[in-house]
Amino acid sequence: MVDRNKLVNENFVNFVETENFPKTDNKLTPSEVGLSASDVIDIFESQVLSRHLDLQSRVMQKQGQSFYTIGSAGHEGNAAYAKAFRPSDMAFLHYRSGAFVIQRAKQIPGQTALYDMLLSFAASKDDPISGGRHKVLGSKALSIPPQTSTIASHLPKAMGTAFSIPLAKRLNFAGDLPNDSVVICNFGDASSNHSTAQGAFNCTAWAAYQSIPMPIVFVCEDNGIGISTSTPDGWIAANYKDRAGLHYIYCDGLDIVDTYHKAKQAERIARELRKPVFLHVRTVRLLGHAGSDAEFVYRSIAEIEANEHQDPLLHSARILVENNILSAEQIVKIYQDSAKRIANIAEHAASKSKLESAEQVEASIVPPKRENIHQKVVSAEQRQQLFAHEKHNLNKKQHLAKLLNWTLMDLMAEHENIVMCGEDIGKKGGVYNVTSKLFDRFGHNRVINTLLDEQSILGGAIGFAHNGLLPIAEIQFLAYVHNAEDQIRGEAATLPFFSNGQFTNPMVIRIAGLAYQKGFGGHFHNDNSFAVFRDIPGLIIACPSNGNDAIEMMRSCVKLAQEQQRIVVFLEPIALYMTKDLHAEGDGLWTSNYVLPERASTEVNQQISVYGEGDDICILSYGNGYFLSRQAEQILAEQGIRCRVIDLRWLAPLDEQGIIEQVKQCKHVLIVDECRKTGSISEALVTLIHEQQAVPKATNELQRITANDCFIPLGTAAYHVLPATDDIVAAATSIMNNNKAKAYL
Repeated sequence: MVDRNKLVNENFVNFVETENFPKTDNKLTPSEVGLSASDVIDIFESQVLSRHLDLQSRVMQKQGQSFYTIGSAGHEGNAAYAKAFRPSDMAFLHYRSGAFVIQRAKQIPGQTALYDMLLSFAASKDDPISGGRHKVLGSKALSIPPQTSTIASHLPKAMGTAFSIPLAKRLNFAGDLPNDSVVICNFGDASSNHSTAQGAFNCTAWAAYQSIPMPIVFVCEDNGIGISTSTPDGWIAANYKDRAGLHYIYCDGLDIVDTYHKAKQAERIARELRKPVFLHVRTVRLLGHAGSDAEFVYRSIAEIEANEHQDPLLHSARILVENNILSAEQIVKIYQDSAKRIANIAEHAASKSKLESAEQVEASIVPPKRENIHQKVVSAEQRQQLFAHEKHNLNKKQHLAKLLNWTLMDLMAEHENIVMCGEDIGKKGGVYNVTSKLFDRFGHNRVINTLLDEQSILGGAIGFAHNGLLPIAEIQFLAYVHNAEDQIRGEAATLPFFSNGQFTNPMVIRIAGLAYQKGFGGHFHNDNSFAVFRDIPGLIIACPSNGNDAIEMMRSCVKLAQEQQRIVVFLEPIALYMTKDLHAEGDGLWTSNYVLPERASTEVNQQISVYGEGDDICILSYGNGYFLSRQAEQILAEQGIRCRVIDLRWLAPLDEQGIIEQVKQCKHVLIVDECRKTGSISEALVTLIHEQQAVPKATNELQRITANDCFIPLGTAAYHVLPATDDIVAAATSIMNNNKAKAYL
């Protein structure tokens, strides 16, 4: 079998020495586009170093020193557009961007990009970006957040970051990015077909069409193939050349002169006009998709060889020779000296130690805390003006939705970097009026009505956070999040992990959900499963069952995001939004007084709450289940069964110590879980209790009541598959009767 790596390496030298260069239609000279002779040499050197990193990674893999060989060969032209932008322009890069990183590193003194990248190849814990957790291209100093195996999942947050730059300027907020900066985001032609990419393009164009500034350059590096699936000829241009809201520019990415020239055009449009650009860059893919890819299986040798003769390094060598910048001999010397340089650095990088324990690996799941977080003091006069529409109601008990609305009002006044985004949250005030009047008080720059695309909402929020804003994103219904869950799982939650805590995107994601909505049915509006969040490392899930907890917990969530840089899902039980009564109509037991910020605790309390002191049965629940359990508790008390009812409140991480402490004080345990039997949190609770041996005696019972493994039907049929108060009473009574029966045996 022919070693294409070796052949491509040898062919470059042979082709240069014989001046067997590929042809081009580009007639521009370097000087005509503003490139000096030293500039061209500089870009070429970056290309060569990137190529030798790719070749070296394959050598390292064979020696057991490297673990990931997808590389940049054929895409080294991105060094040219790296030179066209500022190092402060945040760049969201795909995995074929080695030359871009090398070129950008030259713009900031003291960078050691080659060593850093080889440490990453070797999964060394000295890798300055991921700390040995993955081969990623990224650098805090270079404004390059790390990406792993990106398809198109990074495009929505690039879009959000671009939106945030002029937004911060409008808000007079000192963001983390310069006000005149732009965003660069590259991807492959195959990735452009992904729904995530389409959503990002659409959202960008949707905003730009309305004259909203969007300083971003989308760079499509078109090599004509995605692993083994070819991109139809002309497909990219046909899709984007006349796209409303996007400026389309084409360049030959094999020719660094044309690439730099067109990239400068794109940069000017994005920076000066604040408009989005789609830069279509022609490339080729060399050495297959990755080291494990047997390209000859799906491509003919003739196709492979034709691609190899279009090597961008050969095109750059031609430019150097034709413009009398370097001789063929000098070019070969640079190439061979670079190979030795990379090999020497690789030997040293491969000797560095790896992560050696689970504790070391997990250390960056939770990001570092931030110090000196500014919180504005809101005067009594300012608050009076904020709540002018509610001045007669502030001293009256209210339901969950109203109290949550008031809490958000105060939080936005106190934290000037909070920006809300979601569908219908503006003048309408949200589907359930939870964001009512926020638009009127804080304006359209802080309460943003988005288009109907959850990927764009969550990706946009990630982008806002990249610029120092604190997003509170709203997903209108729980089931809608499944359209975009990878923005939480694959992008937001992984960022501190793969950047060793250097990059973070703290946010609060408000989600209206859970079941028991009278009349509603179907998967989308009455969804009783949040399992999608529970296995995401580092994610916090809060679920208030009542207004008093909602006040405290929302303030805690903002504090967790603002100070601890956490990603928090705030799950709001829709059926309890407007609930006022617990046992009888008019009792008002499910309403609460609003706690003013100055009277609220400043500490984050992620513990359970306990109602009652009974020791017969400990009922564990949350959300609607807690409401039903409180109803059941009164009925059971009338029967002489003494219960204590636990509201979990925080569903991840669970307050395990608090749960076990309460369980151990009771004879029996009943778990009430409104979510489905399979995949519900009740499974985790049962496991926890058994592992902690919290029910040690054989006579003691541990049972659970859950919803059926079923989607929620329409109308009253829903109550056939959901737990009810009567079910809780029956289960608790049965437990006690069984215990009495055993006592007689």
